[in-house]
Amino acid sequence: MAIAPSPTAPQAGAVAVWEWQDEGGSWRPYSGSVCSYIEQFVWQQGPRGGPQSASVPLGQADPALAPYIIDLPSWTQFRQDTGTMRYVRRHLYPALSAPGRGILWEWLNDEGTWTPYEMSVCVYLEQQFARGSPGADLAALGYNYTVDYGSHTQVNKTSSFQRSVRRSLGPPYPAAAVLGPPGHTGLACSCLQCLAGGASGPVSHRARHWPSHLPVSSAPPAPHRTAALGAHQAFAPYSKPALAGGRSAPRLNAAPAWVPPQPGVPAAPRLSQPGPAVPGRPHAGPSTSNGTSAPGSIPVPTQRSSRIQQALAGMTGVLMSVLGIPPCLPHPPPPASTPASRLSTKSHSSVKRLRRLSRKDAPPTEPGQVVKRYLDELQSPPDEDCMICMEKLSVASGYSDVADGKIGSDTVGKLTDCGHAFHLLCVLAMYKNGNRDGSLQCPSCKTIYGEKTGTQPKGKMDVSTFAVSLPGHEDCGTIQIVYSIARGIQGPEHPNPGKPFTARGFPRHCYLPDNAQGRKVLELLKVAWKRRLIFTVGTSSTTGETDTVVWNEIHHKTEMGLNLTGHGYPDPHYLDNVLAELAAQGVTEDSLGQ
Repeated sequence: MAIAPSPTAPQAGAVAVWEWQDEGGSWRPYSGSVCSYIEQFVWQQGPRGGPQSASVPLGQADPALAPYIIDLPSWTQFRQDTGTMRYVRRHLYPALSAPGRGILWEWLNDEGTWTPYEMSVCVYLEQQFARGSPGADLAALGYNYTVDYGSHTQVNKTSSFQRSVRRSLGPPYPAAAVLGPPGHTGLACSCLQCLAGGASGPVSHRARHWPSHLPVSSAPPAPHRTAALGAHQAFAPYSKPALAGGRSAPRLNAAPAWVPPQPGVPAAPRLSQPGPAVPGRPHAGPSTSNGTSAPGSIPVPTQRSSRIQQALAGMTGVLMSVLGIPPCLPHPPPPASTPASRLSTKSHSSVKRLRRLSRKDAPPTEPGQVVKRYLDELQSPPDEDCMICMEKLSVASGYSDVADGKIGSDTVGKLTDCGHAFHLLCVLAMYKNGNRDGSLQCPSCKTIYGEKTGTQPKGKMDVSTFAVSLPGHEDCGTIQIVYSIARGIQGPEHPNPGKPFTARGFPRHCYLPDNAQGRKVLELLKVAWKRRLIFTVGTSSTTGETDTVVWNEIHHKTEMGLNLTGHGYPDPHYLDNVLAELAAQGVTEDSLGQ
């Protein structure tokens, strides 16, 4: 999220639960009183506050949380004495659900303190309890446990190990304020897809082919290729050689969202490294006065940490807090691994990349062959501009110096299906700047020729199903998709080859109804995953972070609950909309037979 939320009046029918992510990747809810303080703080400060209003001091709500502040722009919790950072999130639940009535379900850890379940588990346990069920099977939520209401125990289905559980009552969680940036009148989404994964544009809007007609810049190019564009700006999708007369269009470059620390100045510490943590294991943090675990009380050492570095990080945190400077996050943590105890109830599968086609079956990828395959040469060019170089089609291409000796600088061709005309050398330059996968996309109408692939980093797509229904789809179960991508080094197809890229918010959980249309969408998403179209590496439009994994405009539902944020259910048009988005990437039913 790039700016602090700007709230309006509290939202009727929903309560807000603020949670922090522990070292195992699980989300731990703050108490109802702490969440009430956070909501009230953000609502009262709103756009009136300055930098101080971006930091919420939790000690004013609970003395046990005195070392902690929440930095709203980066959605992180910051411990001022150690420099430990953890992600936070805000989740909305119906007012009549467990958090709306102040109900928590907790399990007893090895240290003898009560640890709350994740709020989604609390909601599920309360639903089953209210129905009079003798127990609840947590496999529907991915845990290998059952809870017996009669004996107040949690049982590991593999080892039969038992733990005590209890149902506790506390302050109800607060009515949700509508949070959004200044000027935003609708309900803002608090899911990772929008807050941590929004990009400055999809691949089709960033790395594909738009015209640009800008004056030559004398400044040296910046290392970042991706730019956040205004409504009337354009950009050159690839480096264009300088031409006489100042006609070449330079690539626009985005300024980094944060300034790297100067030598001798301690950098903001990394978030602690996550490790496995499940309800059956002891929790690392002591309990507060109301039984809710204190977040991050035992900091996990940062990568390449030392006592000196930790001390510097702690002092830096104190200074940043005093000055009202929100801590920045130049290096997010690697994705938290899914605990081994999380099992699906019906099925589980992993989608891997497509095996490379044999040389005999693969389409040509040599640039000249691809251009000639999809364009027919015109003997009499039309009297119009080439959308790529912005020169008349009747004159030489603006990319004459990329000629390979086989295509003339004034040769013009039209695409075989849509009929739009361009200089062949311009199309050649466009193709050389892309993935060189044997496909082309018309810069004018976006028609795809061949099989389009993207720049998604290596990762894993896991699919499982369970019997719980999604709102609006009560006649079927649920398909869960889990995307896992780790940070790594950018390849030649990425904005900054050889540089590291980050991967925030992974693993990402998404949901589809387990009906005919939902399964169809799933199969098409598998194709899109294999073609590297689900994610890309770019600039987050919400955090401003460059060189990070972002969504690529194939929308996913990241919440199972009510559609209070726009990324949950019910949504009667979602499946049709996502089919249209997949088709725009060249993924249709015809792709399933390939």
